[in-house]
Amino acid sequence: MKIVIIGGGFAGLNLAKELVNQPQIQVTLVDKNNYNFFPPLIYQVATAFLEPSSISYPFRKFFAGKKNLQFRLGELLSVSPAEKKITLSNGELEYDHLVFATGAETSYFGMENVMKNAIPMKTLNDAIVMRNTLLKNLEKAAICKDMRKRRKLLTIVVAGGGPTGVEVSGMFAEMRKSILLKEYPELDTSASNVYLVDGGDALLAPMSKDSQKDTLEALTKLGVVVKLNTKVVDYVDDTVVFENGETIKTINLIWAAGVSAKIFEGIPKESYGRGRRMATDAYNKVNAVDNIYAIGDTAITAGDVNFPDGHPQVAQVAIQQGLNLAKNFKAMVENKPLKPFAYKDKGSMAIIGRAKAVVDLPSPKWHFKGFFAWIIWLFIHLISLITYRNRLNTFWNWMVAYFAKDQSLRMIIRPDKKIQS
Repeated sequence: MKIVIIGGGFAGLNLAKELVNQPQIQVTLVDKNNYNFFPPLIYQVATAFLEPSSISYPFRKFFAGKKNLQFRLGELLSVSPAEKKITLSNGELEYDHLVFATGAETSYFGMENVMKNAIPMKTLNDAIVMRNTLLKNLEKAAICKDMRKRRKLLTIVVAGGGPTGVEVSGMFAEMRKSILLKEYPELDTSASNVYLVDGGDALLAPMSKDSQKDTLEALTKLGVVVKLNTKVVDYVDDTVVFENGETIKTINLIWAAGVSAKIFEGIPKESYGRGRRMATDAYNKVNAVDNIYAIGDTAITAGDVNFPDGHPQVAQVAIQQGLNLAKNFKAMVENKPLKPFAYKDKGSMAIIGRAKAVVDLPSPKWHFKGFFAWIIWLFIHLISLITYRNRLNTFWNWMVAYFAKDQSLRMIIRPDKKIQS
């Protein structure tokens, strides 16, 4: 059985791992990057508290010695379901079963100026660009004599009140109180503000009311200006424009406000559901095509009675769908019955700052905040990293950051423009 997996994130990699050493199954994982990375921690790369290698690992290194797993670097261009063939940016591949685990991409809700000028927060590349951009703006602000220009360089607007928006705005607020005062003595930090804006009426909308309240209070104490029921409608001339007519002048608009799935040539319109996600049955088989499956953020799966409108686009859904589909592929080989997917909610959490976090556990319904919740957050994210090396590197960096209230990773590293992708 030849299985081709498109995408090596939580869903794709867990599917591949579960199929290791299956002699009747040959797996090829295709990804446009040659590494897996851990999205929940990219904001720490973006704020220079972790280095990229702490949250990433090469696919070929991971697949080494696993005889039935292969890696192919390439980008999917089109699918030919009738021929059971895909076209990549560097060739073609045939399959018996094709699995889309392509995740989601940043959605700008049709706002061209926001797409062109905002700083996204979705990939490792985005994190490195954001780190370089913010550090360069700090250096510009350090020598800027015009107070209005300096304020624009130092003001940060984070759009999106989900976990990423909360975590990155809390990190910036803490950096402003400690690192900027020490390393940029020429800057008046009172000229800087950190704004967190969201179109809804609460932060961390999927979490409990207690978590929403605790998060708002903690961010406000850190000095973050939180604006709820405030939708961004444009970003022009270094000015963020809101639906209510308000504006904020800044060069730093960080976009963490939404995602959408991707459309692929060769997959018919009938196969897509809400948010451009591929509509699948309870076994993650895509509607209107044969031998094609979708898992993770790119899928909207029917048949789970507890989630009739589809599952949330979170890591645990992707991991569990990858593992369940792997078991079903094994069952196909052995001519055994397949198991429909049923999501087990293990809870949700978000970090707010140093020794500050919120955690909701579903059964029983427990809510934690503060230092204990922060310890839980650290532990869960640490054990979720793909290798022991990643875990040790990240743990070391976190300990340094906790006790020193600082890190020494704030370097502007510019890739050579002559290097071709």
